[in-house]
Amino acid sequence: MINYDVSEYNRLNNDLYRKEKRSLQIEFLKLQNWAISEGKKIAVVFEGRDAAGKTDTINLLARHLIPDHFRYVHLGIPSENESKKWFKRYEKHMPKTGEIVFFDRSWYTRATVEITMGYCTKRQYTHFMNKVIKWEKSYINDGLILIKFYLSIEKRQQSKRFNERQTDPLKLWKLSSNDLRMADKWEIFSFFKEQMFSNTSYEESPWVVINANNKMVARLTALRYLLNEIEYDNKKLSKPKSWNTAIHNYKVSYKGVDFPGLSYKQYKTLQRLVDTIKKLEN
Repeated sequence: MINYDVSEYNRLNNDLYRKEKRSLQIEFLKLQNWAISEGKKIAVVFEGRDAAGKTDTINLLARHLIPDHFRYVHLGIPSENESKKWFKRYEKHMPKTGEIVFFDRSWYTRATVEITMGYCTKRQYTHFMNKVIKWEKSYINDGLILIKFYLSIEKRQQSKRFNERQTDPLKLWKLSSNDLRMADKWEIFSFFKEQMFSNTSYEESPWVVINANNKMVARLTALRYLLNEIEYDNKKLSKPKSWNTAIHNYKVSYKGVDFPGLSYKQYKTLQRLVDTIKKLEN
Protein backbone atom coordinates (compact mmCIF):
# COMPACT_ATOMS: atom_id res chain seq x y z
CA MET A 1 0.00 0.00 0.00
CA ILE A 2 1.22 3.49 -0.87
CA ASN A 3 0.18 6.66 0.93
CA TYR A 4 0.73 9.20 -1.83
CA ASP A 5 0.94 12.83 -0.84
CA VAL A 6 2.10 15.90 -2.77
CA SER A 7 2.44 18.21 0.21
CA GLU A 8 3.09 21.26 -1.98
CA TYR A 9 -0.50 21.08 -3.25
CA ASN A 10 -1.77 22.15 0.17
CA ARG A 11 -0.20 25.55 -0.48
CA LEU A 12 -1.71 26.19 -3.93
CA ASN A 13 -3.84 29.27 -4.48
CA ASN A 14 -6.66 29.22 -7.05
CA ASP A 15 -4.57 30.61 -9.92
CA LEU A 16 -1.78 28.08 -9.46
CA TYR A 17 -4.33 25.29 -9.03
CA ARG A 18 -5.74 26.10 -12.46
CA LYS A 19 -2.26 26.28 -14.01
CA GLU A 20 -1.20 22.98 -12.47
CA LYS A 21 -4.46 21.31 -13.48
CA ARG A 22 -4.03 22.44 -17.09
CA SER A 23 -0.39 21.32 -17.17
CA LEU A 24 -1.26 17.85 -15.85
CA GLN A 25 -4.26 17.48 -18.17
CA ILE A 26 -2.00 18.25 -21.16
CA GLU A 27 0.39 15.53 -19.97
CA PHE A 28 -2.50 13.09 -19.50
CA LEU A 29 -3.62 13.68 -23.07
CA LYS A 30 -0.06 12.85 -24.16
CA LEU A 31 -0.31 9.66 -22.13
CA GLN A 32 -3.60 8.76 -23.81
CA ASN A 33 -2.14 9.34 -27.28
CA TRP A 34 0.78 7.10 -26.34
CA ALA A 35 -1.64 4.41 -25.13
CA ILE A 36 -3.54 4.61 -28.42
CA SER A 37 -0.44 4.47 -30.64
CA GLU A 38 1.21 1.70 -28.60
CA GLY A 39 -1.96 -0.33 -28.08
CA LYS A 40 -1.83 -0.12 -24.28
CA LYS A 41 -4.69 -1.06 -21.96
CA ILE A 42 -5.10 1.02 -18.78
CA ALA A 43 -7.62 0.47 -15.97
CA VAL A 44 -7.92 3.05 -13.20
CA VAL A 45 -9.93 2.00 -10.13
CA PHE A 46 -11.38 4.53 -7.69
CA GLU A 47 -12.61 3.26 -4.35
CA GLY A 48 -13.53 5.13 -1.19
CA ARG A 49 -16.40 6.02 1.08
CA ASP A 50 -19.48 7.86 -0.14
CA ALA A 51 -18.75 11.57 -0.82
CA ALA A 52 -14.99 10.96 -1.06
CA GLY A 53 -14.92 12.64 -4.48
CA LYS A 54 -14.43 9.64 -6.77
CA THR A 55 -16.71 10.87 -9.56
CA ASP A 56 -15.39 14.44 -9.47
CA THR A 57 -11.80 13.19 -9.67
CA ILE A 58 -12.59 11.01 -12.67
CA ASN A 59 -14.34 13.96 -14.33
CA LEU A 60 -11.19 16.07 -13.99
CA LEU A 61 -8.97 13.30 -15.33
CA ALA A 62 -11.21 12.57 -18.32
CA ARG A 63 -12.28 16.11 -19.21
CA HIS A 64 -9.95 16.62 -22.18
CA LEU A 65 -9.35 13.05 -23.27
CA ILE A 66 -10.29 11.73 -26.71
CA PRO A 67 -13.83 10.34 -26.12
CA ASP A 68 -13.55 7.30 -28.37
CA HIS A 69 -10.60 5.96 -26.41
CA PHE A 70 -11.76 6.05 -22.79
CA ARG A 71 -14.75 4.78 -20.87
CA TYR A 72 -16.38 5.54 -17.52
CA VAL A 73 -17.80 2.54 -15.68
CA HIS A 74 -20.17 2.87 -12.74
CA LEU A 75 -22.31 -0.22 -12.30
CA GLY A 76 -25.55 -0.26 -10.35
CA ILE A 77 -27.06 -2.94 -8.15
CA PRO A 78 -26.04 -6.39 -9.44
CA SER A 79 -28.60 -8.93 -10.55
CA GLU A 80 -28.75 -12.26 -8.73
CA ASN A 81 -26.77 -13.87 -11.54
CA GLU A 82 -24.16 -11.08 -11.55
CA SER A 83 -23.76 -11.41 -7.81
CA LYS A 84 -22.98 -15.09 -8.20
CA LYS A 85 -20.60 -14.55 -11.13
CA TRP A 86 -18.86 -11.51 -9.72
CA PHE A 87 -15.72 -11.37 -11.84
CA LYS A 88 -17.70 -12.06 -15.01
CA ARG A 89 -19.66 -8.90 -14.29
CA TYR A 90 -16.53 -6.80 -14.76
CA GLU A 91 -14.71 -8.74 -17.46
CA LYS A 92 -16.79 -7.20 -20.25
CA HIS A 93 -15.85 -3.71 -19.00
CA MET A 94 -12.08 -4.19 -18.94
CA PRO A 95 -10.13 -1.95 -21.34
CA LYS A 96 -9.55 -2.91 -24.94
CA THR A 97 -6.37 -2.14 -26.87
CA GLY A 98 -5.59 1.60 -26.87
CA GLU A 99 -8.17 2.38 -24.20
CA ILE A 100 -8.34 3.85 -20.69
CA VAL A 101 -11.19 2.76 -18.43
CA PHE A 102 -12.11 4.54 -15.20
CA PHE A 103 -13.99 2.47 -12.63
CA ASP A 104 -16.10 4.55 -10.25
CA ARG A 105 -16.19 1.76 -7.68
CA SER A 106 -15.15 -1.60 -9.04
CA TRP A 107 -15.02 -5.30 -8.30
CA TYR A 108 -13.70 -4.23 -4.88
CA THR A 109 -17.24 -3.25 -3.90
CA ARG A 110 -17.50 -6.84 -2.73
CA ALA A 111 -14.56 -6.33 -0.33
CA THR A 112 -16.04 -3.21 1.27
CA VAL A 113 -19.62 -2.10 0.63
CA GLU A 114 -21.22 -5.50 -0.01
CA ILE A 115 -19.77 -7.31 2.98
CA THR A 116 -20.33 -4.29 5.27
CA MET A 117 -24.00 -4.02 4.31
CA GLY A 118 -24.66 -7.74 4.10
CA TYR A 119 -25.29 -7.65 0.35
CA CYS A 120 -23.08 -10.70 -0.17
CA THR A 121 -22.54 -13.83 1.88
CA LYS A 122 -19.38 -14.49 3.88
CA ARG A 123 -18.65 -17.32 1.47
CA GLN A 124 -18.87 -14.96 -1.52
CA TYR A 125 -16.62 -12.46 0.27
CA THR A 126 -14.02 -15.12 1.11
CA HIS A 127 -14.07 -16.44 -2.45
CA PHE A 128 -13.48 -12.94 -3.78
CA MET A 129 -10.57 -12.25 -1.43
CA ASN A 130 -8.93 -15.56 -2.33
CA LYS A 131 -9.30 -15.11 -6.10
CA VAL A 132 -8.98 -11.40 -6.85
CA ILE A 133 -5.18 -11.15 -7.10
CA LYS A 134 -4.96 -14.13 -9.45
CA TRP A 135 -7.77 -12.64 -11.53
CA GLU A 136 -6.05 -9.24 -11.76
CA LYS A 137 -2.67 -10.76 -12.55
CA SER A 138 -4.16 -12.65 -15.49
CA TYR A 139 -4.89 -9.24 -17.04
CA ILE A 140 -1.61 -7.68 -15.93
CA ASN A 141 0.33 -10.56 -17.50
CA ASP A 142 -1.59 -9.83 -20.69
CA GLY A 143 -0.36 -6.22 -20.70
CA LEU A 144 -2.91 -4.39 -18.55
CA ILE A 145 -1.72 -1.37 -16.56
CA LEU A 146 -3.83 -1.42 -13.39
CA ILE A 147 -3.87 1.53 -11.00
CA LYS A 148 -5.95 1.26 -7.81
CA PHE A 149 -6.79 4.46 -5.93
CA TYR A 150 -8.49 4.72 -2.56
CA LEU A 151 -9.72 8.23 -1.70
CA SER A 152 -9.67 8.57 2.08
CA ILE A 153 -11.78 11.06 4.04
CA GLU A 154 -12.39 11.67 7.73
CA LYS A 155 -15.78 11.00 9.30
CA ARG A 156 -16.52 14.65 10.02
CA GLN A 157 -15.61 15.60 6.43
CA GLN A 158 -18.07 13.03 5.13
CA SER A 159 -20.74 14.40 7.48
CA LYS A 160 -20.05 17.92 6.22
CA ARG A 161 -20.46 16.84 2.60
CA PHE A 162 -23.62 14.91 3.39
CA ASN A 163 -25.06 18.02 5.05
CA GLU A 164 -24.19 20.10 1.98
CA ARG A 165 -26.06 17.61 -0.19
CA GLN A 166 -29.08 17.60 2.12
CA THR A 167 -29.37 21.40 2.09
CA ASP A 168 -28.59 22.06 -1.59
CA PRO A 169 -31.44 21.24 -4.01
CA LEU A 170 -28.89 20.81 -6.81
CA LYS A 171 -26.94 18.20 -4.86
CA LEU A 172 -29.72 16.43 -2.98
CA TRP A 173 -29.95 13.71 -5.62
CA LYS A 174 -26.39 12.64 -4.73
CA LEU A 175 -27.44 11.54 -1.24
CA SER A 176 -29.28 8.25 -0.80
CA SER A 177 -30.68 6.46 2.22
CA ASN A 178 -28.07 3.77 1.59
CA ASP A 179 -25.31 6.39 1.96
CA LEU A 180 -26.63 7.25 5.41
CA ARG A 181 -26.87 3.59 6.43
CA MET A 182 -23.29 3.06 5.28
CA ALA A 183 -22.13 6.02 7.35
CA ASP A 184 -23.66 4.41 10.44
CA LYS A 185 -21.42 1.39 9.83
CA TRP A 186 -18.22 3.47 9.71
CA GLU A 187 -16.14 1.18 11.94
CA ILE A 188 -17.29 -2.00 10.20
CA PHE A 189 -16.40 -0.54 6.82
CA SER A 190 -13.02 0.52 8.25
CA PHE A 191 -12.29 -3.05 9.31
CA PHE A 192 -13.00 -4.48 5.85
CA LYS A 193 -11.13 -1.62 4.17
CA GLU A 194 -8.00 -2.53 6.14
CA GLN A 195 -8.49 -6.19 5.23
CA MET A 196 -8.63 -5.15 1.58
CA PHE A 197 -5.42 -3.16 1.87
CA SER A 198 -3.61 -5.97 3.67
CA ASN A 199 -4.68 -8.78 1.36
CA THR A 200 -5.04 -7.26 -2.11
CA SER A 201 -2.11 -4.84 -2.36
CA TYR A 202 0.89 -6.34 -4.17
CA GLU A 203 3.95 -5.20 -6.08
CA GLU A 204 2.40 -5.10 -9.55
CA SER A 205 -0.70 -3.24 -8.35
CA PRO A 206 -0.56 -1.69 -4.87
CA TRP A 207 -3.35 0.34 -3.34
CA VAL A 208 -2.60 4.05 -3.61
CA VAL A 209 -4.23 5.90 -0.73
CA ILE A 210 -4.88 9.63 -1.23
CA ASN A 211 -6.08 12.05 1.43
CA ALA A 212 -9.32 13.39 -0.06
CA ASN A 213 -10.40 15.80 2.68
CA ASN A 214 -9.51 18.55 0.21
CA LYS A 215 -11.11 17.60 -3.11
CA MET A 216 -8.96 19.88 -5.27
CA VAL A 217 -5.76 18.51 -3.77
CA ALA A 218 -6.98 14.91 -4.16
CA ARG A 219 -7.78 15.40 -7.86
CA LEU A 220 -4.35 16.79 -8.70
CA THR A 221 -2.62 14.18 -6.55
CA ALA A 222 -4.34 11.27 -8.33
CA LEU A 223 -3.51 12.71 -11.74
CA ARG A 224 0.12 13.36 -10.82
CA TYR A 225 0.50 9.78 -9.50
CA LEU A 226 -0.77 8.38 -12.81
CA LEU A 227 1.65 10.52 -14.77
CA ASN A 228 4.54 9.64 -12.47
CA GLU A 229 3.79 5.93 -12.55
CA ILE A 230 3.37 5.41 -16.31
CA GLU A 231 6.18 6.06 -18.79
CA TYR A 232 4.89 7.62 -22.00
CA ASP A 233 6.36 9.45 -25.00
CA ASN A 234 7.40 13.12 -24.78
CA LYS A 235 6.91 13.18 -21.01
CA LYS A 236 7.54 16.63 -19.53
CA LEU A 237 6.18 16.47 -16.02
CA SER A 238 7.18 19.47 -13.94
CA LYS A 239 8.17 18.91 -10.33
CA PRO A 240 6.34 20.75 -7.55
CA LYS A 241 9.49 22.61 -6.53
CA SER A 242 9.63 24.27 -9.95
CA TRP A 243 6.36 26.13 -9.34
CA ASN A 244 6.34 26.22 -5.55
CA THR A 245 8.34 29.47 -5.53
CA ALA A 246 5.55 31.16 -7.49
CA ILE A 247 3.07 30.90 -4.61
CA HIS A 248 2.73 34.25 -2.86
CA ASN A 249 -0.37 33.85 -0.73
CA TYR A 250 1.19 33.75 2.79
CA LYS A 251 1.01 36.39 5.48
CA VAL A 252 2.82 37.11 8.76
CA SER A 253 1.46 39.52 11.37
CA TYR A 254 3.46 41.25 14.10
CA LYS A 255 2.12 43.82 16.56
CA GLY A 256 -0.88 44.55 14.38
CA VAL A 257 1.14 44.97 11.18
CA ASP A 258 0.51 42.54 8.33
CA PHE A 259 3.18 41.37 5.90
CA PRO A 260 1.12 39.86 3.03
CA GLY A 261 2.06 38.46 -0.37
CA LEU A 262 4.89 36.28 0.89
CA SER A 263 6.24 33.15 -0.76
CA TYR A 264 6.33 30.04 1.41
CA LYS A 265 10.09 30.40 1.87
CA GLN A 266 9.71 34.06 2.85
CA TYR A 267 6.87 33.17 5.18
CA LYS A 268 8.89 30.49 7.00
CA THR A 269 11.92 32.80 7.35
CA LEU A 270 9.92 35.78 8.60
CA GLN A 271 7.76 33.67 10.91
CA ARG A 272 10.86 32.19 12.57
CA LEU A 273 12.20 35.73 13.05
CA VAL A 274 8.93 36.91 14.58
CA ASP A 275 8.82 33.88 16.89
CA THR A 276 12.38 34.60 18.02
CA ILE A 277 11.59 38.25 18.73
CA LYS A 278 8.52 37.27 20.74
CA LYS A 279 10.57 34.90 22.87
CA LEU A 280 13.15 37.64 23.55
CA GLU A 281 10.39 40.09 24.47
CA ASN A 282 8.97 37.64 26.97
